[in-house]
Amino acid sequence: MISQTRHSVQVLYEDNHLLVLSKPVGMPTVPDSSKDFSLLEWGKAYLKESRNKPGNVFLGVVHRLDRPVSGVICFATTSKAASRLSDQLRNKKIEKTYLAVVHGAPPSEAELIHWISKDRRKNIVKLYAKNPGGHLKAKKAKTHLKLLKTIESLSLVELVPETGRPHQLRAQCAKIGCPIVGDLKYGAPEPLPNRSIALHALKLTLQHPTKKNTMTFIAEPPDFPPWNMLGAIHDPGFSL
Repeated sequence: MISQTRHSVQVLYEDNHLLVLSKPVGMPTVPDSSKDFSLLEWGKAYLKESRNKPGNVFLGVVHRLDRPVSGVICFATTSKAASRLSDQLRNKKIEKTYLAVVHGAPPSEAELIHWISKDRRKNIVKLYAKNPGGHLKAKKAKTHLKLLKTIESLSLVELVPETGRPHQLRAQCAKIGCPIVGDLKYGAPEPLPNRSIALHALKLTLQHPTKKNTMTFIAEPPDFPPWNMLGAIHDPGFSL
């Protein structure tokens, strides 16, 4: 797979149906009220230039990452691929693996199960141990957590979500007393200089929408604090 970097966005893979990118921190996945250049717009501009396409370029959004989060995202370049990938996502056939640097010492392994209710006005979620019912309309959230290493007061964890709720990983880490570094919204004590949070979409596994073969894409974690402080990239003992 050929990688290409432009304006800090990395092209991990592309073919007639897929465009897989590594999103940098601070870039919205899709256009929002900030009017900042989004990854979707970047992808369309990239395809228009690289494939010499006249007129509008189709690029289907399959899934998203929060603005302060980095990592792998897959877009569909045809409507057929968009429909089939959306079906895979809905049927939990797309596997996602994240890395996070958190405060504190989480358990070595845990299955995190909560019920999530989102306050859309404040853009924040609340977690409950049981379904609260009523007007809250909470949805079940499930994540597998694995501790990879701890250095002083910080820990590197692997997070594999079984569900895809808003702010699921951020809120669940905070709920167990281990907020993600830089995530002020969910209890981190201080921000990171670049306003990111230490959450990274490391790996994405899916079935190709037309060829049907299983494909896995990996985006390496950022090479700045706190990632490089924990040796998430350069430590020979750490493997992606």
